[in-house]
Amino acid sequence: MSFNITTHFVQQYTTNVQLLLQQKGSKLRNTVTVGSYTGKAAKAIEQVGPVTAQKRTIRHGDTPLISTPADARWVFPVDYEWADLIDDQDKLRMLIDPTSSYSQNGAYALGRAMDDEIISAFFADAKTGENGSTTTVFGVDQDVVVATGSTGATGLNIAKLREAKKILMANEVDIDNDPLFCIITAEQHDDLLNEAQAISLDYNTRPVLVDGKITAFMGFNFVHTERLPLNGSSQRRVPAFAKSGMHLGLFNDINTMISERADKGYATQVYVKGTFGATRTEEGKVVEIVCAE
Repeated sequence: MSFNITTHFVQQYTTNVQLLLQQKGSKLRNTVTVGSYTGKAAKAIEQVGPVTAQKRTIRHGDTPLISTPADARWVFPVDYEWADLIDDQDKLRMLIDPTSSYSQNGAYALGRAMDDEIISAFFADAKTGENGSTTTVFGVDQDVVVATGSTGATGLNIAKLREAKKILMANEVDIDNDPLFCIITAEQHDDLLNEAQAISLDYNTRPVLVDGKITAFMGFNFVHTERLPLNGSSQRRVPAFAKSGMHLGLFNDINTMISERADKGYATQVYVKGTFGATRTEEGKVVEIVCAE
């Protein structure tokens, strides 16, 4: 029996790479309109307001000249970047090339940053006017309050969704042609699971609950994220909106570059960057649902 056989034992390393729990990139990019721009700011939307027709009451009367309201919405770019270094010595000690998983991880981070820009624009001041110097605030008339007083002291429920849709319809949102979305956290999703009308076929012509998940109900498409902010009363600010009511401006889409760094011992650098911004296009197309948690 050889007592030196252990010299020939090898260490086995896994070739599997698992990215830890995280939101994998942007979930909201497809819920808003998107445009590509250059420069330090961009006029994302040229807006033409409604006008009223005038009755013709006399023969050969003067042609009425009715001024058409005009406005614009602006989007401003925000730069994001991420990078990490991988030494050649690290690669020698591994059975995998980590650059692929690192670049994917970085792209996920930039996608989440994109969602954060969209989320912050739901209820933030929007820049309007001829050159973007005018500030338009989110209107309090769009707040949904269906609870005790103005506290929003209940979670997401059918009554609040009905009120949100009522506001959008009253604002003349074309709900037949403009997709509606509602961004929710796991808490609001669980609230809906407690609503019989949301999950029972007695109230729906087709199944709403598929594999334990509600993806659409009452004309709203639900998108899950855990990045929604709280208000000053620790209540979740849930946006319900028409797709045309929000806009994402891409000044530089998410780009990944992998290169050697001579100044870092020729280590491999994984670099991800992106430049984008978001804005609300119309106050009447965005509703805030206040939800207790």
